[in-house]
Amino acid sequence: MMPGAKMQGFAGFPDGKQRTTPMPNLFFSDLLPIIDNIAELKVTLYAVWALGQREGAVRYLRLTDFMNDPILLKAMGGPNIQASVDALLDGVERAVARGTFLHVNIEGADGQMELYFLNTEKGRAAVEGITRGEWRPTPDDEQPITLLIERPNIFVLYEQNIGALTPMIADELREAERTYPPHWIEDAIKLAVTNNVRRWRYIQKILERWSTEGRADAIGNRDSQRDIRQQIPPEYQDVIKR
Repeated sequence: MMPGAKMQGFAGFPDGKQRTTPMPNLFFSDLLPIIDNIAELKVTLYAVWALGQREGAVRYLRLTDFMNDPILLKAMGGPNIQASVDALLDGVERAVARGTFLHVNIEGADGQMELYFLNTEKGRAAVEGITRGEWRPTPDDEQPITLLIERPNIFVLYEQNIGALTPMIADELREAERTYPPHWIEDAIKLAVTNNVRRWRYIQKILERWSTEGRADAIGNRDSQRDIRQQIPPEYQDVIKR
């Protein structure tokens, strides 16, 4: 709570039968203990509720479904609307990086759409169905939908290859996305893994060096350890296995 802010009270749940939202037990035993960001927790709970309101065999949320809900934006607690939007987007990104949400970009008659599914058996089957062209989210649209080719989410890349995602690291990853081409970041992470130096600071040094000294775009085609070592920042040369 912000210093000086007054806590708002809650009158309690009224008597009588109330509508409820089913929540898998695994949320409390496996997912809740590892969520360390309040925005991520709020968008996760919101998605479970919102998807429960949908009908049909395939249920998903669009990014606009999150953005256009005034109650959810208010729940983000930002001092202004832009801060609330930023917190919401951050929460959604974290849920995708953690694997709670499955994120797919598609092209339809109305342009690009961002779809979010819960990472359940049905959600995974829906994403596979989109990939195979078996269904589309706008049944009346006669134009086929094609899955956009997109690079792996930078948060997923980091957590799968380097380590746990902290709030500070998440901020630095977003800054790197604004500063460097996506394939540079991917290649720098690959070098960190290749050289067994799984540190974000090491990756930053590689990116900074490429930015100032230039780099070749065919790292994947280099076939000698000497060529790879030439990309290593000098202060890390002594920790790389020869």
